Amino acid sequence: PSLIDIYSTYGMPEIKKGERNLNRSPQMESNIKGAYGWNQAIKPETEGDKLFSTDNKSAEELRKLGFGAVMTFKRDGIARGTAVFVSLASENENKIILKDKAAAMYSFDKGTSTQDYPSSQMGSIALLRQTYYDAQWYSKYNSKKEINISLDAWNKIQSLPQIFEVSDKLSALRADKIGDEFKIQYILKGDGDEYQRMDDVKNTNARFILPLNFPTTFDVEDPYDAALISLTEMKNWEMAPMNPSAFEKKNIPFAITADGLKDKKEFWKNLRKAIEYGLSETTALKALPFIPAEMLGLQDKIGSLKKGMLANFIITSGNLFDEKNIIYENWVQGNQYVLKDMNVIDPRGNYKLSVNNNVY
Repeated sequence: PSLIDIYSTYGMPEIKKGERNLNRSPQMESNIKGAYGWNQAIKPETEGDKLFSTDNKSAEELRKLGFGAVMTFKRDGIARGTAVFVSLASENENKIILKDKAAAMYSFDKGTSTQDYPSSQMGSIALLRQTYYDAQWYSKYNSKKEINISLDAWNKIQSLPQIFEVSDKLSALRADKIGDEFKIQYILKGDGDEYQRMDDVKNTNARFILPLNFPTTFDVEDPYDAALISLTEMKNWEMAPMNPSAFEKKNIPFAITADGLKDKKEFWKNLRKAIEYGLSETTALKALPFIPAEMLGLQDKIGSLKKGMLANFIITSGNLFDEKNIIYENWVQGNQYVLKDMNVIDPRGNYKLSVNNNVY
């Protein structure tokens, strides 16, 4: 089956930074007009399916890597609204949206909000907790007190898979603590350093989405530059590729994403590096089509090669993780996309050359 990436911004509009008032006075309340919540960073009413538009160039880039479907969302704010699950076929939006409301998305990052609050992670945590309590109040008394589009949308998306993006291992533990308080089990999108606290990560009981954006080699040609690199940074450069294998050893389910890679062409190189650092090919394969589909509750529709499933599959020259492997074709929703012609005649061999009646 072709691969699935459930953490993507494919086909989403460019995010533009909000502009602060020129007099630089504090902005304590939202400047969004309408019956929305009081804080601009809380925008659960954002709907990915209404923002999504096909991007054939990006789709082709992802198909070449073996992907056939992605979940995509607008990456802005603490409560980011809903993500949409789409195929990578070169068709219009009506044909490729596979699930309009696939998951609810969260983070500690206020995004483009121009409000002063929150101004720290502690503030983001307080705002999230307050919003959960506000939403509980609203579900009981909304008809009697007020209409709030944001709180109404918040309550409606709580039954979806809840995905929380974090920036480091400790933020993952903080996010899980919020989930425990409100009896919600987040799927955590990690940052790649979770291997440093695996016992604590295991105790979250969370499933993870892991990136492959391993640290690049430091330029230490200049000894003065080399002196500025900390031991922590050097150890992380050395050990980050073992992060997926650390999850496998602890039996923590995870999906793999291409998110965070500056160059998507590094995806297979980094995945093979993770395998060199201990990740088994079996677990790597599960983390690409099977577990992502399961996380979204779509395992009966996509992610496997079975009768009645969506016709998303790839044809390769051999083992998917072999460095010399070639992806010949990627079929998406039954549409054939030829990446390299596998029917080309191989001209290598022994030949006889006849010149002036001389045979060489």
